[in-house]
Amino acid sequence: MIKNNSATAINLVGWKLRDTSDNTPSFTFPAGMVQPGQEIRVYTKQVNLESGGYSFNSGTAIWNNCVPDTAGLFDPAGNLVSQLSYAKSPGC
Repeated sequence: MIKNNSATAINLVGWKLRDTSDNTPSFTFPAGMVQPGQEIRVYTKQVNLESGGYSFNSGTAIWNNCVPDTAGLFDPAGNLVSQLSYAKSPGC
């Protein structure tokens, strides 16, 4: 989930979500506004309008739960605004 924690709406045009270790995959937001306190989600293969309607439209999994990844959110100027890492899943 990506949440707008600011007090103002944010225009997503040009923002990017990508794996910071190798810069792939990369998703560039085409349009949309995120209101203060609103959460959105970018899915791998599906589009869910109730959480923003964003998707990588990938036919295969993007984030590998057996190899830890770090997702970075970048503003249109290329500045890293937020990131999230996760550990290897048990069972891998």
